[in-house]
Amino acid sequence: MNITATYYLDVTSSWCYWAEPAWAELKEQYVKKPVEFTWKIALLDEAALPKSHEQVEWFYRRSGLVMRSPFMLNPNWHDAGLKEYLAPNCVAEAAKDFKVTDDRARLALAHAGLREGQKIGRWEVAAQIVAKATDLDAEALRTKAQSTAIEERVRASTAEFHSLKVTERPTFTLKSSIGDRAIFSGFAKARPIAAAIDNMLDDAAAYAAHAAHFGPLPA
Repeated sequence: MNITATYYLDVTSSWCYWAEPAWAELKEQYVKKPVEFTWKIALLDEAALPKSHEQVEWFYRRSGLVMRSPFMLNPNWHDAGLKEYLAPNCVAEAAKDFKVTDDRARLALAHAGLREGQKIGRWEVAAQIVAKATDLDAEALRTKAQSTAIEERVRASTAEFHSLKVTERPTFTLKSSIGDRAIFSGFAKARPIAAAIDNMLDDAAAYAAHAAHFGPLPA
């Protein structure tokens, strides 16, 4: 692979919800190119979460207007008593262990919560939503999601996100085989990310052409 594109997200993030069409567009645009797409959980912590139902609504009005959305997101999933949303994020991560490595699990959770207002912060609710969307067994999925191994993976990818020294979800990172790297933090549209991918592909092709003509670096 010439380029690895990594999407850091929290399932409950409204900006991640708005960024999903851009992610899908990029995956479709580069389906025949040497670009590998992967996503990782970057948990929102207490400081980054809204403190009340009213704050959630305020944020949704802002992001909905910025994205020119014909609908407003549903704030009823929000539970002011939670300091982080382990359940939906761990359930989405756990689905990978059942060979659901695409976007179905987390998209089902985001839709159920942010559009339908379902309480996705609850383990049983999150597991049922993903089980229905992926034909997995809800109880087995919930058990896996609540395991130490899954939580450790989620916290490790969150720490990886923080090591980038960014604060916004979504964050997209691009890394090429020749060492080029780009970080787009807080972006929700495909065009700037696509421009970077195109430039990285072009540079990688140039390096390959040079190697064909001159071989490896002399000693």
